[in-house]
Amino acid sequence: MRYGISNFSIIPMRADPTDLSEMVNQVLFGEQYKIIDIRKKFSKIRLSHDKYEGWICNKQILEIEKSYYDDLLSSDKNHTTDLLDVIKSDSFQTIVMGSVLPKIENSIFKFNNIDYSFDGLTVNGEQSKEMLVETAMMYLNAPYLWGGRTPFGIDCSGFSQMVYRLNGINIPRDAKDQAELGSTLSFVEESESGDLAFFDNKEGEIVHVGIVLDNNHIIHASGKVRIDKIDQQGIFNIEKGNHTHKLRLIKSYL
Repeated sequence: MRYGISNFSIIPMRADPTDLSEMVNQVLFGEQYKIIDIRKKFSKIRLSHDKYEGWICNKQILEIEKSYYDDLLSSDKNHTTDLLDVIKSDSFQTIVMGSVLPKIENSIFKFNNIDYSFDGLTVNGEQSKEMLVETAMMYLNAPYLWGGRTPFGIDCSGFSQMVYRLNGINIPRDAKDQAELGSTLSFVEESESGDLAFFDNKEGEIVHVGIVLDNNHIIHASGKVRIDKIDQQGIFNIEKGNHTHKLRLIKSYL
């Protein structure tokens, strides 16, 4: 088995080993992975934090030793919390919110034997449930992007995953898998801010997820990260004046 870590701000992860394939996910700075298949131009990886699999360009792979991979895997995860920030070594590099900085101490961290300095804010460990909403608001008006996980483009399940991850809770990448976890609530009125609401299509498949807010509102990624009303039918789009997503269930993770 071979191992890697992202030393780029954002790496596109594709469904198939070609540049023409759709992007299904993104790998952020500092995220670790196992390399499970190698082709001429692309390699298939499995992310350590959620086991999500996809293909990334071989030119964007930074291989690391298993000992370093295991050491980082067992260490505390420090995630950046500003929309955009800068790390410094011999030069400057931009990173996005949710990037992972390994073993940072006194604004210094070492990344694959390279010394970096960082003056921004990080978060570590599980936060209070109230912080979920505060974090979600940081993504407000971010454009929808299939496979996206950043404030510059994000999809519905990437949004819920990143909000929870920044609060110390790892959940799966896709909405259908996120819906398998947590405690099921019977009614919207039982939900609290920070709970996840899931929505299905005509075939009964989970296709959308959002984060419940107070006063029967929800924040979710649809066109952009936006706030709409929610009731027992589903999401009521305030601008369109109709329901756009059919409610399937609500889950509490905390």
